Amino acid sequence: MQKPDSLIFDMDGTLWDAVDTYAHSWNVMFEELGIDKTINREQLAGMVGWEGKKVIEVMMPEFEPEKRLEIYAQVNEKRKILIPQMGGILYDGVIEGLEALAEKYQLFILSNCAKGVIRQFIDWSGIDQHITDEIAYGINYMPKNHNIKLLVDKYDLKNPYYVGDTAGDGEQSRIAGIPYVFVSYGFGETDDYDLKFDDFPSLTNYFVNL
Repeated sequence: MQKPDSLIFDMDGTLWDAVDTYAHSWNVMFEELGIDKTINREQLAGMVGWEGKKVIEVMMPEFEPEKRLEIYAQVNEKRKILIPQMGGILYDGVIEGLEALAEKYQLFILSNCAKGVIRQFIDWSGIDQHITDEIAYGINYMPKNHNIKLLVDKYDLKNPYYVGDTAGDGEQSRIAGIPYVFVSYGFGETDDYDLKFDDFPSLTNYFVNL
């Protein structure tokens, strides 16, 4: 592998864990809409990293597609209120690591989340000065490989690496034709990666000293 000029990070399971906040937003909305349904942390953690369309198909099979989208939009609006209040759990070393990495690489965040969630995460965690740009699935409803290529073209990236925590992240990296860096502390498992790290400080040290 060639030395990277940029690092593109997944968000959930890679930089933070906000599953409790996400689950709460679903359950609050279900209650407000009179839907006899709840989702727990374990169920939602198993869907982290999925595209929104797949999430709502699995979560609300009893509703028609248009109704699912309507409810999902309301959940996302509720989430915009709850994220600044509840936040999430940053993984150890993320803040310090991004600060150090930003001195050497362009840093991006690319996630399969709804529009606006990455910006809320950036603001909540105070990392705006370290992140060149971000793109979410909710912007264009396209898979990660497509959005990786958008960043590559927009910023003329020569050798970006994608950092994620699931097998799906690896698959999308392969389709995009870039190396995949797997972090094992997140929500997924895979044996298909170019580099693997068990904590964020180890990742930081590797790339800072590369």
